[in-house]
Amino acid sequence: MRTTNEAYIIDAVRSPVGRRGGALAGVHSADLAAHSLSALMDRTGVDPAAVDDVYLGCLDQIGSQSGDIARTGWLAAGLPESVPGVTIDRQCGSSQQAVHFAAHAVMSGQSGLVVAGGVQNMSQIPLTAAAIVGKDFGMPDPYSGSRGWRKRYGNEPVTQFHAAEKMARHWGIDRADMERFALDSHRKAVTAIDSGWFDREIAPYEDDETSLLMDEGPRRDTTPESMAKLKTLSPTGRLTAATSSQIADGSAALLIASEAAVREHGLTPRARIHQMTVVGDDPIMMLSAPIPGTRKALERAGLTTGDIDAVEINEAFAPVVLAWLRDVDIAPERVNPCGGAIALGHPLGATGARLMTTLLHQLERTGGRYGLQTMCEGGGQANVTIIERLG
Repeated sequence: MRTTNEAYIIDAVRSPVGRRGGALAGVHSADLAAHSLSALMDRTGVDPAAVDDVYLGCLDQIGSQSGDIARTGWLAAGLPESVPGVTIDRQCGSSQQAVHFAAHAVMSGQSGLVVAGGVQNMSQIPLTAAAIVGKDFGMPDPYSGSRGWRKRYGNEPVTQFHAAEKMARHWGIDRADMERFALDSHRKAVTAIDSGWFDREIAPYEDDETSLLMDEGPRRDTTPESMAKLKTLSPTGRLTAATSSQIADGSAALLIASEAAVREHGLTPRARIHQMTVVGDDPIMMLSAPIPGTRKALERAGLTTGDIDAVEINEAFAPVVLAWLRDVDIAPERVNPCGGAIALGHPLGATGARLMTTLLHQLERTGGRYGLQTMCEGGGQANVTIIERLG
């Protein structure tokens, strides 16, 4: 469904993505969020006090990520106390959902300028930390004890690793397929770095204690032989660490504006948010929803895959993208042209905004018109966003 109001992307910026235990590992999550928020405000030149709200995605909201990191990150950046913030958890799609909510706010006419983004320091707060803490309260996982859940889904494991293995088996994707895809991800990411494709979208992280100018994850020395030596994540499985996204640290932020705000503040939009779709699918398979989500988004937008010039689909695991490619008729060279999370890392709550930032810059670099972003999410969900480059 389209309205007569538009939501525009004014700017998008991200931190470099740090690998687990790398340069950003010791950075407090509020400061990591503040880095992208400050860079965004500096780049746009907008009076920060004119921002109506801040939406940030973040998972495992404990420790340095608790207490509404959208609010604490904004304040840690030294930005006006008058601007509120809210933290969003749609699992891996949290910051993509933040962009959707920001667009909804300005398209409804209730807001003029909204910041959307995300942050995650996985070095400090491990994956599923919030669920693990539940054990201290007698809750071994989010599902045990729910009669309704067990009645509907039984005792089958609800984990992304189990889901990725199910996808590999269902679509007939073998280990060699996945390793070829992973190697390509690293090679594309290295090419993007060496060619300067990320330079404009990254705000280097530099302070008295930390310096990171570029993404740490891509491995120049990765070979088919080295990947073949790795053990699988389960004794009977196909996945290895090489065909899974890297644990990572990072943040990203975008400024979303209404038509009225564009006029009022004299802004130049870089893209228009053309379509926003969210779907649910099998929560045990968990990672397959980008397939029906993409079809639904294209249908609603009145577009075909031939209209899409660039795609960013999160490489949570290699079979996620390979299955999507088998079921969605689109030229593979348009998909993740700068590499993906297997090479660049997946800082959970920040990845959606990171992908959007990269997608925008890729369209501008190549002169493409339409870009599509999608990612799998816990609970068997997917966000799909189509943007249209302007100018």
